[in-house]
Amino acid sequence: MNTYQIPIKNKKTILALGAESAGNFSVYENRNISHSQDFNNLIIDTNFNQYKKELNKFLAENKIKPDIILVDLHPLYRTTALGEELSKKYKAKQIKIQHHLAHIFSSVGEKIIQNSKFKIQNSIGIALDGTGYGLDGKIWGGEIFQLSINNYQLTTNRIGHLDNQIMISGDLAVKEPARMLLAILNKFLGKKEVFKYINKYYTKNEFEVLYNQLQNNFNCQETSSTGRILDAVSILLGFCTNKRSYKHEPIDLLEQNSTFPYKNIKPKIIKTYSQESGIIIYELSTTFLFAYLIKYLQKNINLSAEKAGRLAATAQYYITKGLYEIIKMQNAKCKMQIFLSGGISNNKIISSYLEQKGAFANKKIPRGDAGLSFGQIIHQLFAS
Repeated sequence: MNTYQIPIKNKKTILALGAESAGNFSVYENRNISHSQDFNNLIIDTNFNQYKKELNKFLAENKIKPDIILVDLHPLYRTTALGEELSKKYKAKQIKIQHHLAHIFSSVGEKIIQNSKFKIQNSIGIALDGTGYGLDGKIWGGEIFQLSINNYQLTTNRIGHLDNQIMISGDLAVKEPARMLLAILNKFLGKKEVFKYINKYYTKNEFEVLYNQLQNNFNCQETSSTGRILDAVSILLGFCTNKRSYKHEPIDLLEQNSTFPYKNIKPKIIKTYSQESGIIIYELSTTFLFAYLIKYLQKNINLSAEKAGRLAATAQYYITKGLYEIIKMQNAKCKMQIFLSGGISNNKIISSYLEQKGAFANKKIPRGDAGLSFGQIIHQLFAS
């Protein structure tokens, strides 16, 4: 366990259970946060059993009785179910924290560890991730939040995100990135043209099944995930296969093969008004990015490794520049502290651009799900 001193006083003892893909837990007591190791994917029984064993051992040895238990917003995570069980055992209040806000607040927490006098005031949080359950029930992962404290009340407004794309068969599109590519290309290409870019990965009959599934919106899920977009770029440019061997393989291969971006593409940002929140929300069009890539590929049928590397860098540059443009549009007259976190923020092309613009990205606390429980606690400390 790592222990961090936090200059935020709260009389409650708080237990945070993290998410699922990189299991970890944290405990806040008397201005200290104890943060556990990464137990890896908790879908695997041996990992989950070890996670529970170490959690129960830590609580027992330190005689901790939590008043509040924090879990992810996702209703099907094992940690969510465990939180319900432990809240009954300890008669504790269970609170659900949105996944990407927890990522952002892991970065906020590290900033506070470095500078105990830091105040959020008005800040911006960027969360770049693969999968996270959104407040609207969709899968988020390319998010911008405005963070503010007024009259001691924390406000977190989602002011921007990547435009929604379709995951054909939901989580299966994570394992098979060609499903993401098919759905994106379908937005601006005809059926025959789409198949030209998919036929390496699916037979004609398999393609017909997937295409019809998409047209009928059967078992399809919307996502604003940065991870899924970069997966689709990676497979379009031929850097990965349609069966990933580890979690971030397509994205890692995309980054490893990147060289220098073309800068003749201007981010396409769409404004929409949210009646629910009463604010303008900015969407960065990733569909426009793919239209650019396809237009280039049509002109350069035999794509060289050098040009493929430039297109790879261009896709990442487009996303990071577009996100920063949204921040400028939202806060043209005000220089705000930007916090960056989430697993995809480990991408050097993306993070270096934003850090050069003044973004703070956590380095001690993991940016991915292995730091999520820590972020859950920081969020709760500000929210309570």
